[in-house]
Amino acid sequence: MGICHWPEGERPREKLLTMGPDALSDAELLAIFLRVGVKGRSAVDLARDLLTRFGGLRPLLDADEATFCEAHGLGQAKYVQLQAVLELSKRHLETTLSRGDALTSPLLVRRFLSAHLRDLSHEVFAALFLDTQHRVIKFEQLFTGTLDAASVYPREVAKRALALHAGAVIFAHNHPSGVAEPSDADRSITRILKDALSLFDIRVLDHFVVGDGEVVSFAERGWL
Repeated sequence: MGICHWPEGERPREKLLTMGPDALSDAELLAIFLRVGVKGRSAVDLARDLLTRFGGLRPLLDADEATFCEAHGLGQAKYVQLQAVLELSKRHLETTLSRGDALTSPLLVRRFLSAHLRDLSHEVFAALFLDTQHRVIKFEQLFTGTLDAASVYPREVAKRALALHAGAVIFAHNHPSGVAEPSDADRSITRILKDALSLFDIRVLDHFVVGDGEVVSFAERGWL
């Protein structure tokens, strides 16, 4: 039976409008994106099939074009739409964060950093440069490769912070392994950067390590 014949309170679109997106399951949200099902399967049925095939929502969203398009009910047009939605989400987080004090929105900072760093296949060291009021000036990916004192250059970080007239900075890097637990090298380079930037009265407010499902804060652990 098609969704149009379901009780109104069970239809994904109507449910979202009355109860909000948080009330919907992954399959229901995906069904709204798909819009229509396939012969003999409603959009919600198709969404459930796809989540089972890919092993969950994240593997589906992370799938490359070839893998995504070979699934029944999907195709290049849906792939393009999905990539646009994901990019819009990143930009929304960025513009929302840039309007306020980064320290008053710790959850937003985590979501922003996770959206930008979580799915990278290689390690990236990045920084949120902030003004003296802790408002975001710019987010930049600074270095790639294994994080250690040889691959992260404090002088270059300081030069960039000064060029942007930053008064504070939040560092972040990802662990492609998916495990967010900071290493000894992570803690060491953070101390080096903090000492280097303090010479220019630039504060290091936090360093986040982004894993598969967790984002670890140095500040919360008392390491800064």
